[in-house]
Amino acid sequence: MRKISVTQLLSALLGGLIVAVVVLAFGFKRGSTTTTVVEDVPSAAGSVKDVGLTPHEIYERDAPGVVYVSAKVVEDESSPFDLFPTEESGSQTGSGCVIAANGTILTNAHVIDGAVKITVEFANGNTVPAKVIGKDPDDDLALLKIDPRGQHLVPLPLGNSNTVQVGDPTVAIGNPFDLERTLTTGVVSALQREIQAPNGFSIDNVIQTDAPINPGNSGGPLINAEGQVIGINSQIQTADGSDGSIGIGFAIPIDTAEFVIPQLERTGRVTEGYLGVETTTISPSFASLHLGVDAGALVESVAGGTPAAKAGLRGSSQTVTLADGITQVQIGGDIIVSLNGLPIDSDSTLENVVVHDRPGQTVTLGIVRGKMHLNVKVKLGTRPESLPTSG
Repeated sequence: MRKISVTQLLSALLGGLIVAVVVLAFGFKRGSTTTTVVEDVPSAAGSVKDVGLTPHEIYERDAPGVVYVSAKVVEDESSPFDLFPTEESGSQTGSGCVIAANGTILTNAHVIDGAVKITVEFANGNTVPAKVIGKDPDDDLALLKIDPRGQHLVPLPLGNSNTVQVGDPTVAIGNPFDLERTLTTGVVSALQREIQAPNGFSIDNVIQTDAPINPGNSGGPLINAEGQVIGINSQIQTADGSDGSIGIGFAIPIDTAEFVIPQLERTGRVTEGYLGVETTTISPSFASLHLGVDAGALVESVAGGTPAAKAGLRGSSQTVTLADGITQVQIGGDIIVSLNGLPIDSDSTLENVVVHDRPGQTVTLGIVRGKMHLNVKVKLGTRPESLPTSG
């Protein structure tokens, strides 16, 4: 089997002893016919608690709503020196979940990226064509639509990712390595993680789970003990030299999906406010730097031509080491402490507020620049398709 595409991100793991990469969990050509594999893998903290549904009950109820997504892609293999263009076709696979009886299916944007043909296979073996009705590359989400006539659709109930707590039991159902509708169990390992979307933008408030997910799980549901979808499995972290699970997976919160779904259904895309800065959260560890504030979003860089650049926001100018003697941060840039009077205590708060504002709207940023407290008006733009370079 040939994997078509893998996106990797480097991170430190286990005190720097193991180098890990974050990869997008998809991408194998469809092989020979396989049978359903139900894999109950208990975590160190146990699989599911005594309340709620058992993993088997969740599987019986929700597995029919999980689909196998296969996307045919065509890659340009020609070089500038070729007289005749050459193309190579392949397939990338992933998972998806039915969310409405009208045939709407939620998956990851990277699962169907570059696809010229998409098919969806259900638990009963029926395979039908699907079309893309909307993509949100910034949050790595996409909506597909199939003709519901003649299909027995089982929409999955959507939960509330805002109420999820570390230690809550989780179930993942998907198609890892083409093993259709595989179930694994675990717990919520951490909350408010940040991962990088394929287009370079950050995805905030991500759920981390130790329920084993692997290439092919992308787009499938992360489910709570009540059988509700709390996230869409998107990426995994792997040990160096491997692309399999090491028990660190990431799911885009379902609250994020529910925010963008109406826009995708209406217009096929998500229109979000855009500032054009890279920021870092001022935490207690910054105390030794005497920045004059205890919380806020420190501007590290400002992308050229963006609303922030036009408004005169300034990025950081020097790199310093914190009191721990290890962590390096960039300082000297503006510190954003409020937006339209709303306190900004972190970079994620800033991003969440900005993306919910309309492009073209003028907002007032409260900033700290050196010893000065200023109010700066910024006319928000529309978030571009990919992350721009800093100016």
